[in-house]
Amino acid sequence: MDWQGQKVVEQLMQILLVISGVVAVVAGYATESFRTMMLIYAGGVVLATLITVPDWPFYNHHPLKWLDPSEAEKHPKPQVVAGAGSKKKFSKK
Repeated sequence: MDWQGQKVVEQLMQILLVISGVVAVVAGYATESFRTMMLIYAGGVVLATLITVPDWPFYNHHPLKWLDPSEAEKHPKPQVVAGAGSKKKFSKK
């Protein structure tokens, strides 16, 4: 799955969960049944999971282009600076 595919999956999951939540609340209110509401919402969660969790081919429309090993050896690896990310912790007295 590429980066754009991950963005689509995240948006699709949120949309499906919100829609299933609204439908579940309306149906639960109309039937006056908490059980019905929870079953409809659980069905929406299962549907969202089946659509968003597997790595479907249509989520990979923009695949990343990797360097082949011979080309990667020509470019130097970035060096990590030892003290750049460290922060001092101050104690209160």
